[in-house]
Amino acid sequence: MKKSDFKLASLKFDKFGLIPAIIQDYKNKDVLMLAYMNKESLRRTLKLGKTCFWSRSRKEYWVKGLTSGHFQFIKSVAYDCDLDTLLIKVRQVGKACHTGKRSCFFRKIK
Repeated sequence: MKKSDFKLASLKFDKFGLIPAIIQDYKNKDVLMLAYMNKESLRRTLKLGKTCFWSRSRKEYWVKGLTSGHFQFIKSVAYDCDLDTLLIKVRQVGKACHTGKRSCFFRKIK
């Protein structure tokens, strides 16, 4: 499928209308966070050029960085072979994690 052939309706959202979005630093490839989007938050992300997510706990949209100043500027948006996960590469300003860490994946099992 060519980029110009993409249709939002092609994506497979779950029964709650959500799709996981993996957020990755476009330069060093660090995985920064995972959040969820619905169709509208994905539309807003593409229009704004900044990540916009659906908060499952607060039941509202949130633009990453709006309150913290730690914005994520979109470099590319891709989807996986099953059409059920997004990979969004960003230019991260500040920290991605609400704990103050650059990445939400700072804890190791092994």
